Amino acid sequence: MMNDAKLVIGMPAGSLADPNRGGNLISLLEHAGFQTKGYDQGGPTNFPFNAALVGWDGRPQEFGAQLALGELDIAIAGDDWVRERILEYRYEYGETIELEKVLSLQRGHVRIVTINNRIDDGAGYDDWFKALLSEKPLITMVSEMPYLALEWFRAKAKAQGFGESHGDYSIQKFKTPPRIKQGIVIYETWGKTEAKVVHGAADFGLEITQTGSAIRNYGLQIGEEIMRSETGIWVNPKVKKDPEKYELARMFLLNLHGSISAANKVLVLFNVPNEKVPVILDYLRENRLYADEPTSNAGQAYTEFSVQMDTRDKTLAFARARYELARLGATGIETVPLDSCIPGIDAIAF
Repeated sequence: MMNDAKLVIGMPAGSLADPNRGGNLISLLEHAGFQTKGYDQGGPTNFPFNAALVGWDGRPQEFGAQLALGELDIAIAGDDWVRERILEYRYEYGETIELEKVLSLQRGHVRIVTINNRIDDGAGYDDWFKALLSEKPLITMVSEMPYLALEWFRAKAKAQGFGESHGDYSIQKFKTPPRIKQGIVIYETWGKTEAKVVHGAADFGLEITQTGSAIRNYGLQIGEEIMRSETGIWVNPKVKKDPEKYELARMFLLNLHGSISAANKVLVLFNVPNEKVPVILDYLRENRLYADEPTSNAGQAYTEFSVQMDTRDKTLAFARARYELARLGATGIETVPLDSCIPGIDAIAF
């Protein structure tokens, strides 16, 4: 059915491709059954054991547009950069593009925030913002994500009663002459947004941060949080119209889901003398260590059990559970890490 189909996957360059950074995407893919070749070397990325998968190496900043154009079928990208491209299409080309996030990779968590020099007079952020717009007909802002910045500014200005006076906008390279005389000029930067704000090159900025430490080191403060972002799998919904690509996408997603859901999970195997099985069953039931029934293999004198456990479960400490099983008569307790845990096809909604 899928012999001739190819699924083109946007593979993000940068920290995610580093096996020692970015939540180790390479290991995540390998545990899902998708071993890569060349990805950690800067490309080209191949999937040697999955010929139907085609890696397209690129920057996650570009993947939203590539998905919209159909160059990519699915992509590994942050919510923030996909949102940035969606807004760019809306503001610059008057087009609405429909992209769908189908799986969180539970990695790459960042915050998108506005930053400004410290407000020394004790005024609140809204008061400072309103005074700034009252004093300056032309506001300047810096950001690597100018369209996210624009979307935020227009909503904020409107809420403060400056929607008409500051409605015009211009997105430009830093630091080209302003093309407008009133409204907001957003300079698109290539990093070090904090330095431009602290040196007065712009009234404020929009920044990507994890901890906010770099912002504090520059003596700046966070004004507002615009959004939170994480790395996930994004698709062009048109993939659903191609039955073969759709099945490949679902196969890719289901196996990735299994790899993600296996985080911190282990399989605990142990033997129990048959006369002590009822006590062990009560313990497993009381601590919800099985769903419908526990997995067991009864022998003449012993019964072998296997249960899945979360090593970071705060309601039942993993070490304590093994100790209590031993006290109740379990022997030969072995712990096997899980690389994948697929509950069933319904685990993916796509």
